[in-house]
Amino acid sequence: MKSTIIRTGAAVTLAGLTLLTLPAPASAAPTPSPGATPVTRAGTSFLTATPIAAGQPVRMDAAVGDYLYWSFSAVAGERHVVTATVSSPKARSGASTWKVEVFDGLRRRQSCTDGAQAPRVDATTDVTLGCTLRQVRSWAEPWSADPLPGTYYLRLSVTDLPEADLGQPIEVELLLGATGAGSRDDGELKAPLVPDTRAGTVLDAEPTAQPAEPDDSGWFDIDFGWVPDLGSRWIWSAVGGILAAVAGVIGFGLTRRPRRPRRP
Repeated sequence: MKSTIIRTGAAVTLAGLTLLTLPAPASAAPTPSPGATPVTRAGTSFLTATPIAAGQPVRMDAAVGDYLYWSFSAVAGERHVVTATVSSPKARSGASTWKVEVFDGLRRRQSCTDGAQAPRVDATTDVTLGCTLRQVRSWAEPWSADPLPGTYYLRLSVTDLPEADLGQPIEVELLLGATGAGSRDDGELKAPLVPDTRAGTVLDAEPTAQPAEPDDSGWFDIDFGWVPDLGSRWIWSAVGGILAAVAGVIGFGLTRRPRRPRRP
């Protein structure tokens, strides 16, 4: 009986270790939604990011060196997968490194759990990038960087490339996928992390002049405009000089020896 329990425990432990050592399943690549209208442009900054939705393909022409921005909305419980492909009609002159980055509504860079986020490719290879985000939570501690509901931003860029390749035409294909719909967190976010991009209002009306107060001083009005302000450096320098002169005279009077009378 004892040996049977030992063998059973060893088998359970071995099965647990096997599960821990197995590689995590790769995230399924997103697929375009039927009838989705492709997006053919991208923004050049966070403020001009082009909004896209899950399953909406992006197909556009760009140039090497451009920073391309897109934005999408995320709700609690979702997991997002981003795939991108960059093709060059013309041969590049050297190797380059491409990046796909994700930021939340507070411009915090989010980490990827899977995918080639910053691959380095040679001159003759098309670039394939990917990023799988963590599950969006319904709440989190203020000090954490966990993904929360709100607006997210995608940025596609290239770094560490030959200068001769800058400006060459490229073709970009990008697709965003989302899985999951419900939140399992025991909490709720007060408001989504959406940046306030509303511009202020411009005041076109000219300010109205205030009516002047009546002058009741009469003939006793004396103009003291020539007197410097008390905070002026000039008046404080003058006062300091006067005080120094008075102190010098007093000190000389206290230290001077009395003259002795001459003998007849």
